[in-house]
Amino acid sequence: MPNRLAHETSPYLLQHADNPVDWWPWSAEAFEEARKANKPVLLSVGYSSCHWCHVMAHESFEDRATADFLNEHFVNIKVDREERPDVDAVYMEAVQAATGQGGWPMTVFLTPDAEPFYFGTYFPPSPRQGMPSFRQVLEGVRHAWTDRRDEVAEVAGKIVRDLAGREMSYGDAQAPGEEQLAAALLGLTREYDAQRGGFGGAPKFPPSMVVEFLLRHHARTGAEGALQMARDTCERMARGGIHDQLGGGFARYSVDRDWIVPHFEKMLYDNALLCRVYAHLWRSTGSDLARRVALDTADFMVRELRTNEGGFASALDADSDDGTGRHVEGAYYVWTPEQLREVLGEQDADLAAQYFGVTEEGTFEHGQSVLQLPQQDTVFEAEKIESIRRRLLDARARRPAPGRDDKVVAAWNGLAIAALAETGAYFDRPDLVEAALGAADLLVRLHLDEQARLSRTSKDGQVGANAGVLEDYADVAEGFLALASVTGEGVWLDFAGFLLDHVLTRFTGPEGGLFDTAADAERLIRRPQDPTDNAVPSGWTAAAGALLSYAAQTGAEPHREAAEKALGVVKALGPRVPRFVGWGLAVAEAYLDGPKEVAVVGPALTDDATRALHRTALLGIAPGAVVAVGTPDSDELPLLADRILVDGEPTAYVCRHFTCEAPTTDAEALRVALGG
Repeated sequence: MPNRLAHETSPYLLQHADNPVDWWPWSAEAFEEARKANKPVLLSVGYSSCHWCHVMAHESFEDRATADFLNEHFVNIKVDREERPDVDAVYMEAVQAATGQGGWPMTVFLTPDAEPFYFGTYFPPSPRQGMPSFRQVLEGVRHAWTDRRDEVAEVAGKIVRDLAGREMSYGDAQAPGEEQLAAALLGLTREYDAQRGGFGGAPKFPPSMVVEFLLRHHARTGAEGALQMARDTCERMARGGIHDQLGGGFARYSVDRDWIVPHFEKMLYDNALLCRVYAHLWRSTGSDLARRVALDTADFMVRELRTNEGGFASALDADSDDGTGRHVEGAYYVWTPEQLREVLGEQDADLAAQYFGVTEEGTFEHGQSVLQLPQQDTVFEAEKIESIRRRLLDARARRPAPGRDDKVVAAWNGLAIAALAETGAYFDRPDLVEAALGAADLLVRLHLDEQARLSRTSKDGQVGANAGVLEDYADVAEGFLALASVTGEGVWLDFAGFLLDHVLTRFTGPEGGLFDTAADAERLIRRPQDPTDNAVPSGWTAAAGALLSYAAQTGAEPHREAAEKALGVVKALGPRVPRFVGWGLAVAEAYLDGPKEVAVVGPALTDDATRALHRTALLGIAPGAVVAVGTPDSDELPLLADRILVDGEPTAYVCRHFTCEAPTTDAEALRVALGG
């Protein structure tokens, strides 16, 4: 019989709706039940494409004996970290503080007052590699709760006090200057893997936000080393197994230093960020590889992640049926030489094996290989390779596909909107701009209420119950600002303004620091506040970027001042941990450069000369430059006010810090002004 999760919209929670565990969703009622029953709470946090979450679910939560023990002695709460990043952040901070590491599934035991007292991540069904079994952990917690309650209360109280004492000092509420950004670049150079691209060792994550900083730093200063790190890292990733060589898009991370074997789940946020950064790399260098990867990543998102409602789904699973009924990681993506021969025949299979690096011994498990593009001297015939790629892709499509998490997350859709709008504009792909507009329309219709408050998620056209957090407001505003620049439609600037007003009034602290949850949000044991960029830009740095762009588009001084104060954290963290504040550093580059404000006016947006100037403006590499386009009498966008045609010709105006250069009707002059 289904448990309480059967009524939820989260695909992850629904995966557990038929467990014999009597799960509760996160709710006041669950903690009230724990108080009434005098039981501790088991909090289990994961997400739908998490491999080890599935493993623990199968081993423990689907096991009747384990479930009976859990139901008798605990109140059990299941949380989708992607729906409730605030709950996840607060307890993950406690797990990391107590154990020195974290991850998912996250397993935390709480008092009925939601105070944590024992932590872990994955627990096996029997003792393994120094880990206790899950049943041993449950027995130990039950005994502690029954026999040593005072000790449990003391531990829980100390943890909560320690968390409260971790309030952050984030510098002097001033944006970083040349010195701090140069120190950040030096720090990145020290951690750079010159042989393989990227930063640090295994596992290796795509450093999309750091690459954006490197591109902007090069554009502003001319530092060739910054461009070289960006270009080489992107090429190594594009040639590696982390990049899907058949279907486009990127996996979550590489388990090795060489980008060969990925953890196969594909996340919307990774692909949105990487699509945008490869498009920006092409804009800076003209690289054919960057162009191809930007477009195949955009096409992957539209083809495989777009939902019926026009939004973008969260993720594709790492695991899928290997054809024998077993769910195996990577089964959908890997190939043996024999499988190549079955699809291509002997001769083409040999060519494909050479081109994609497929070997008899394999680069993955059981003689299977992840497709890559190894560097080699052989010249391959483009039409033949394209034919091989198409046939392999068709054959792969007949394999059982990985599961899809259809949940639409506002923040990640904001990132996708920005990426698709810009990529569509750069490469004359109006279908990609239309896809961005479709997702933006869904967010406005479904996720925004009358007060422009955001809901974090929806699924199948049904909005979720969880309030948006800072990253939702910031990333959706970022997406809308990109749409305003690409389309010239002022309504997207208006919506961005509504969202950023909430950032100013509900998420900003008295000293200008930012909180991940609104002042009127559900109270947790601590109000989360994390400025570091990890898999996605932190809400803090994303808000700084959107506030800065909005101020450049509108002249709104409160928004610029708020951005400047928020960048104080980058001044503090950039020189010390540049890998973990990449988006913040990129925003700081835009701040130091102005950012530049470009207004393009013409008799009509369909006019060829107007479109040429607009495209040149969008392709300018000046960090964080904002663009407005319209007719001279338009009131759609503030930057267009009082702009006139010069000699009746479409005209571009470039301004910075209340000072404008001479207007120009010449696209080449505009390109030079914007660093092209």
